[in-house]
Amino acid sequence: MKPSPKACGIQPHLEPLSGQLNPGTQQHSRHQPSRRQWLGAAAAVLSVSGLFGVNSLAHAQTADDLFTAVQRDDVSGLILLDLKGVNLNAINPRGQHALHIALQVPALKVADYLAKRPAVNIDERNAKDETPLMLAVLKGHIGLARVLIEREADVNKTGWAPLHYAATYGGPVAVEQVKLLLEHHAYIDAESPNGTTPLMMAAQYGSLDVVKLLLEEGADALLTNEQKLNAIHFAQRASRPSVAEVITAHVQKTQPKGTW
Repeated sequence: MKPSPKACGIQPHLEPLSGQLNPGTQQHSRHQPSRRQWLGAAAAVLSVSGLFGVNSLAHAQTADDLFTAVQRDDVSGLILLDLKGVNLNAINPRGQHALHIALQVPALKVADYLAKRPAVNIDERNAKDETPLMLAVLKGHIGLARVLIEREADVNKTGWAPLHYAATYGGPVAVEQVKLLLEHHAYIDAESPNGTTPLMMAAQYGSLDVVKLLLEEGADALLTNEQKLNAIHFAQRASRPSVAEVITAHVQKTQPKGTW
């Protein structure tokens, strides 16, 4: 005779719970969440969603505060934001890094602070492929240029290079800036995407002293760009006869007769 399931410690199969409750007096199973539990779960989801919304809003507000401080050259406000952990590499809706904006404003106190912060990407490029070092020398901010170079900013960036921009500047520290870049191994005949060299830029836009310096340091005056224009052509096109004469005289002095 076979032992009964009960004798073996096995409980007999139970009918579905719904079949054990009388209509009208049916109660929730312990395996199904009650209305209170459902409401609690929903509240938790909404709470988490709200928290993420608050965090996103707070992030946007701190980024806005960062760019406001930059525009106002408010270095004290920037330091407070930095202490709060604000991302100093934030990009604004126009794709601009805070350091780019500071150099363009210019907000030089803020730019100096950002340039010295280890967390700041000093080789960040803007939509025009310009780095902070390029913008610094374009405006003659040689102090900032020194700081960036000390932090090992890319002096020989491909394409348009810092030396192209430095050669364009014609202000009081023009020669000093070009010397600074050359001392840090900037390639003197760097070519832009269309083959333009720093000497060509100096011939059209820069100072005569920068033209002379580049020639003395070995710049090739006979290189041509994609339009087959050399530095002399650039000077002539800009109606700068004195610059064209200096370059021509240098070529005549350094090149064998009949080679140009």
